[in-house]
Amino acid sequence: MPGPRATAAAGSTSRLGRWIGAGVLIALMAGSARDAHAAAGAGGSAAGAAASGPPFYASFLKKPPTAAALTALGRELFLDPALSASGRLACASCHDPAHAFGPANARAVQRGGADGRQPGLRAVPSLMYQQNLPPFTEHSFDDEGDDGTDQGPAGGRMWDGRAQSAHDQARAPLLSVFEMANASEGAVVAKVERAAYAAQFRSTFGARIFEERALAFKAVLLALESFEQSAPDFYPYSSKYDAYLRHEATLSEAERRGLEAFNDPARGNCARCHPSAMREGAFPQFTDFGFAALGVPRNAAIPANADARHHDLGLCGPLRMDLRARTEYCGMFRAPTLRNAARKRAFFHNGVLHRLEDVVRFYAERDTAPQKWYPRAPDGAIEKFDDLPAAYRGNVDELPPFGRRAGEAPALSEADIRDIVAFLNTLTDGYRVPAARASPLSR
Repeated sequence: MPGPRATAAAGSTSRLGRWIGAGVLIALMAGSARDAHAAAGAGGSAAGAAASGPPFYASFLKKPPTAAALTALGRELFLDPALSASGRLACASCHDPAHAFGPANARAVQRGGADGRQPGLRAVPSLMYQQNLPPFTEHSFDDEGDDGTDQGPAGGRMWDGRAQSAHDQARAPLLSVFEMANASEGAVVAKVERAAYAAQFRSTFGARIFEERALAFKAVLLALESFEQSAPDFYPYSSKYDAYLRHEATLSEAERRGLEAFNDPARGNCARCHPSAMREGAFPQFTDFGFAALGVPRNAAIPANADARHHDLGLCGPLRMDLRARTEYCGMFRAPTLRNAARKRAFFHNGVLHRLEDVVRFYAERDTAPQKWYPRAPDGAIEKFDDLPAAYRGNVDELPPFGRRAGEAPALSEADIRDIVAFLNTLTDGYRVPAARASPLSR
């Protein structure tokens, strides 16, 4: 029997094995020995090995703040548009709490920058259910089955895994030329010092916190990171599927069939990258934290794609630079959680599709009916994998439901597609458990 909702955050099923987050606040209070300073620089263009210097969590406060104080302050920072160079873009502008901490619109990319008009390069992902994301590694191993097999790259935050930690992820948008576009860390701190919550900031971190800009910026990141570890906001495990796992809800026939097709290695095979089963009393994350090249169609709605020479290659650039020479990774992007996927309005790293039904159908028909998804060249040939240079097309995933030939029957029928979508809708948080079935712990 599953435990109460709180136990759901204790772990996840993944090809990374038991990489389980211990909690940012525990690490803060203890003074963690981790060193995860591989933050993306302005514009998110740098990543790689951890930087030298003291660990991020090394004690820099005489009196560590409480978890509640950090979370409350982090919420203020997250919602404040004045922290951007334009004065109009908050973290919440692209990561809307009312839309599963993703965009409220269907745009492929969002706009930011110093003038608020600079288009980004990728679709904005949700920030939910990232509490167990481990740092990036090129070599991950499964602790179920053949644990000696190298499963390849996994972990890290953002589509290309370049942010090694939650504070690295919080730092990047504040300085990115595509997003909040602050000229420096000091510029961010100056804005916080002028904010209505400046007194709250001093109360949380000490009356003299603003005297040393570097430490004050570190405090900003710590507060944001703490807020993004808030379970009620970011990982509530309150979907119908969670209720089903608690034996508090029953799946409909369509939802049950969808779960079966989702798990079936010969049909959806979705659970290969998006595990759906509980493990050791923990609810599934619906991601294995790994990377894959799916060969999704090029999206003309992204302004950068007006230049035919521009290609977003994920792990090997252009935003991540340390793996440029690893051509076997080109075209690979991290598998996102499927929780709250039904609330999204732009899918994949380039936001090229806008309906969940079309996403599942793309998986079914990418290889069997490529003419539905890709353009034709002047000679009439289908330009399959048109957003990936020919040299890297061998990296594209060919495991089921992919790998069939054009004209063959797809691995998923139209009925399977409808059923899988019905199942994916059960992953939306906010489900109300019938009072007669709710356990005291879930009320």
